[in-house]
Amino acid sequence: MYEPNVVGDWHEYDEHAGLRVRVHRLEESEPPRGRDDAAAGLTYFSVRVTIENRGSRHFSVQLEDGQIDVRVGPDGEGAFIDWRNSQFIEGFDVYPLRRATAVLYAAGPEAALTQVDVQVQLRVDEEWTERRLWAGGIGVLESTTATACQGAGPGSVAHQVTAFLKDQTEPGPTAP
Repeated sequence: MYEPNVVGDWHEYDEHAGLRVRVHRLEESEPPRGRDDAAAGLTYFSVRVTIENRGSRHFSVQLEDGQIDVRVGPDGEGAFIDWRNSQFIEGFDVYPLRRATAVLYAAGPEAALTQVDVQVQLRVDEEWTERRLWAGGIGVLESTTATACQGAGPGSVAHQVTAFLKDQTEPGPTAP
């Protein structure tokens, strides 16, 4: 079953050895060239999409408008994307040990920003990759599992994962 990435996670592409992408730095942020009139009453936020090449050859990457979709709230309504203020990657060669970053400015109702889904579909060397989804929200920190679980209740999945990992690292009883 396909599971979304968490904002901040890297996703590696099997079909392009060494190429990986992540959606990160999801934060409330005003656009650099001013607000769009169509976003009146909405709260602006920004998100970064970074492509990194850890392979041995360069990749020509493209990440433009239409290749990123942003949904907010529990019903997954489309966020307003401010194309004028956003910065995309338009046909850029990412050489080994290099990165390229796109910055997207979007807006949505403030109450809906605790749940933000970002879907990305890269174009690499004139081929489309599969769409990948990152889930996060404004105010949800990109952190380690242990830090994220501090306020989780005993029945939560986060608590169960933390308990399992803790059990795996503790030395077991020795045989007589």
